Amino acid sequence: MAEYPSNSIKTAPADADIPPDWLEDFEAAARRSLETRFRYAFIRTYKPVLDDEPFRAFDTTADYRRWCEENLPDWLGYGRV
Repeated sequence: MAEYPSNSIKTAPADADIPPDWLEDFEAAARRSLETRFRYAFIRTYKPVLDDEPFRAFDTTADYRRWCEENLPDWLGYGRV
């Protein structure tokens, strides 16, 4: 194994540098099953208009863009710049 100068390797902070509640949260998360961690990893947020129908289809991209501009709130970020 190659030797590296001690100043070239970044080391993890000592446990004393990590707030105890953060460390507890991390350790609790590490004990959870992968399935549980995936379930907690995604937060469902209701998006007005977009989530009101199961799907929408458009004949052209121009139709889709027009629909977005006319129907979606600006804060969702689907408008043109």
